[in-house]
Amino acid sequence: MSSVWHITDLELTIRILLAAGLGGLVGLEREWSNHAAGLRTHILVCIGSTAIMLLSIYGFSEFVNEPQVRVDPARLAAQVISGIGFLGAGTIMRTGLTVSGLTTAASVWVVAAIGLCVGAGFLYCAVLATVMVLLSLVVLNKWEKYLMRNRRTMEVVIKIVDKPGVLGNIATKFGENGIHIVNVQMNPDGMTEVDGVLEAVVELRFSLKASQGETLIKALDTISTSGHILSTESKTFSMVSGSRKSSRHAVG
Repeated sequence: MSSVWHITDLELTIRILLAAGLGGLVGLEREWSNHAAGLRTHILVCIGSTAIMLLSIYGFSEFVNEPQVRVDPARLAAQVISGIGFLGAGTIMRTGLTVSGLTTAASVWVVAAIGLCVGAGFLYCAVLATVMVLLSLVVLNKWEKYLMRNRRTMEVVIKIVDKPGVLGNIATKFGENGIHIVNVQMNPDGMTEVDGVLEAVVELRFSLKASQGETLIKALDTISTSGHILSTESKTFSMVSGSRKSSRHAVG
């Protein structure tokens, strides 16, 4: 029987540990950025794909010399690539016009590929891929935010008492802070009691462009203290009845 179908326990252990380390590096960045799939998820995916790759290559070595058996080391690995999609899809969320979790889904998928490389003994490729993934997640992320700072839209939801002039006042406050309104949707949102009188509530969903996040915060600070404003919410924070409340959400 050819030695190509055999692996020592030591080498197998090294590959599993290396997979845990490489997957953990990517997962640590996701964990640090407060995303849905973090350190443990990425480690488990990388170890799992490595184990499946090892099984696919070395797990059936005793059948290699059987006359009616054809060994395909890539067969189980192919199932990992197609099957990991369900886990990545679980990290993708859509809130209104905003889709988040795409980067984390991609990182889970690429960690599975790194694990397959480690399991197959393609160690240089695994390490190189890990380095490139970390560069993409850390360095390119900052560069992308800098380049796209004036092009990306932010979604803000403001609930108001349906009174004349309230929407115009909000639009004026955005304009004074250099914030461009791309789109606005108005949806009825029930009734509320104001000074003993039932008033209609309207939800305003704005798509905005701002050069800096600080300008949006400043504008919402001003708007939240205006009359007939019930609450303001954005992707990164919310203010209810004029008082700010931290509201962090996962973004790819």
